[in-house]
Amino acid sequence: MTTFLSAIALPVALFAVTVVLLLGLVNMMRGGSPNTSQRLMRLRVLFQFVAIVIAMLAIWAMGR
Repeated sequence: MTTFLSAIALPVALFAVTVVLLLGLVNMMRGGSPNTSQRLMRLRVLFQFVAIVIAMLAIWAMGR
């Protein structure tokens, strides 16, 4: 389980955070819809929360 969390799940979660962050930056630089920017910011915060939970679970699993 530790290998799955640290080698697969965490990089996928961090990649998702990065993609949503870049999409938000591109939308902002192009002067896109504020509603889209707000939606992307909320999605980024959700993905960051998931990434932190996965990281904490991996650290907990390593300690067991």
